[in-house]
Amino acid sequence: MGLWRTEAPARGVVTDVDLREAARLCAVDPVVSVLAASRIEAALASGARTAGRAAWGLERGGRLVALCWVGANLVPVCDPADDEALDAFASAALRQGRRCSSIVGDAPVVLDLWKRLRPSWGEAREVRADQPSMVIDHAPLVTPDPAVRRSVPADLGVLMPACVQMFIEEVGYSPLEAGPGAYEARVRGLVEDHRSFVRVAERDGGPAVSFKAELGAVSAAVAQVQGVWVAPDRRRGGLATAGMAAVVAETLATVAPTVSLYVNHYNTGALIAYERVGFRQVGTYATVLF
Repeated sequence: MGLWRTEAPARGVVTDVDLREAARLCAVDPVVSVLAASRIEAALASGARTAGRAAWGLERGGRLVALCWVGANLVPVCDPADDEALDAFASAALRQGRRCSSIVGDAPVVLDLWKRLRPSWGEAREVRADQPSMVIDHAPLVTPDPAVRRSVPADLGVLMPACVQMFIEEVGYSPLEAGPGAYEARVRGLVEDHRSFVRVAERDGGPAVSFKAELGAVSAAVAQVQGVWVAPDRRRGGLATAGMAAVVAETLATVAPTVSLYVNHYNTGALIAYERVGFRQVGTYATVLF
């Protein structure tokens, strides 16, 4: 990566990370760190000064040089060559025990962290080691779909089934299996925060979602699109391309100067659609799913 500084010996693991220092570290590579940065900035906006137990850090020379956000996902942010930081995060994760549903972020960092955890944590349900990380910071190259708009609470009746179907297709099980409350709250929260986009059309005698996407992580520098989905009977008709163009145009105008996403390398249809919109690859993510 070449952007991180690791020359001085570490002072030790920090378990109550200063949020301003964490935000500074995330600014080194805003696209790689957007998942952590979105949570850090939200905590700062709430008035918090430190991350409490929500992050582990490593300091050198009195400065934070590596970070791992700890929540439903483990999100490491550091130089891929910083073995000391990865060893420290692995030790902290082993002491705590696995509580996360995934490890996600910059592929070399995630995969090296997983190598340290795998002997104790056992096999993952799936390791997605090659997920192109793509960005766009200019107007889309295709005409946006004028029917794509921000979701409103009245859409939840048709939006929720589409979100569940997308999740099943992407992850392999229903997000409602452990109880619907948390997932429904997540979807509702994205709608209320104006981070959900939808195209609703009349089909089979009633309204249904044809296209949807969410801004799953938002920092001051980057908005990361997640949950892109097109109804199965509407695929291969250009809805993904025009729909993503609409999401990009609105997000660049009102949310952040850069839009990012990551996608499985084998999803060639999605990659083609995103490239048509104007996305370009800038790195690679990886996700370890439990």
